[in-house]
Amino acid sequence: MKPLSQRTPAISPNETSVAGPKPPPPVTPRKAPTLKASKAAITLTPGAVVRLKGLLSGPTPQLIRIGVKNKGCAGMSYHLEYVEKPGKFDEVVEQDGVKVLIDSKALFSIIGSEMDWKEDRISAKFAFTNPNVTDACGCGESFTLG
Repeated sequence: MKPLSQRTPAISPNETSVAGPKPPPPVTPRKAPTLKASKAAITLTPGAVVRLKGLLSGPTPQLIRIGVKNKGCAGMSYHLEYVEKPGKFDEVVEQDGVKVLIDSKALFSIIGSEMDWKEDRISAKFAFTNPNVTDACGCGESFTLG
């Protein structure tokens, strides 16, 4: 066997070694784009904001969720409830320092509506002006969407 200094290298100095294809450049993960609505799903009148602030300033901080239930003469009725935290798919609407939740199942029924607080000698209630309503019962408690 020849000594190391006399051995022929496997690759001559004029040849280049082929190590395989060049690896692709590292890919940095992109954050998913966040979509933000340009217009709130529901607007609150100044009267509604004042009343909601009064309701939500109690000793136990809670939120109000607006939903729609199947009931009444015309078919659907608004449903308001206190909740401690938003549901996974609830739409959060914040206006003038008041946060209101919209139930995800009711979003398409409520979208574009205006929430107002109305008081008269006989009653006090939240009233909704909804452009999607095609029919309502005589008392105004239930509605139909077209």
